[in-house]
Amino acid sequence: MSEFFHPKLQAVEALAPYRLRTTWSTGEILEVDVQAVLQGIPALSKLLEPKVFSKAHLAEWGGGIEWFDAELGADNVYAWAKEQAGEVSHEMFDTWMHRNGLSLNTAADSLGISRRMVSYYRTAQKTIPRAIWLACLGWETTRPSPKTLPRTLPTAKEYALAHS
Repeated sequence: MSEFFHPKLQAVEALAPYRLRTTWSTGEILEVDVQAVLQGIPALSKLLEPKVFSKAHLAEWGGGIEWFDAELGADNVYAWAKEQAGEVSHEMFDTWMHRNGLSLNTAADSLGISRRMVSYYRTAQKTIPRAIWLACLGWETTRPSPKTLPRTLPTAKEYALAHS
């Protein structure tokens, strides 16, 4: 994983069961609860044992968090930590683009920002402002035609009919 595309994990510390304190190349120190992930993947169930979980350590080159024979990818952990902190993650932004069939250019045009900023947001190079995420959701709700802007949001009934 290149530093250009995602923040690099620099340190990890196991806290209470299923919580990790992570330190990133961006200077951020984020805590993340991975209990739901561990419970949702049978191959990771051994990590639910507190003694095993406490052995979390940084994978070689900062590519993830390791336990003996299990690993969580750093980019996923970063996204989960951002989302749990109430922020918008690069994965949320990327999922929005894919869900709506948007390229870098069409996403940039839809949001009224540069292609470069879309790339930065999608690869976690820049923090995604809350206003940009709200614009993503608003665009998805209204799906304006090129060169037009909606004056109002659809009612719940109108939205349901348009998306049925």
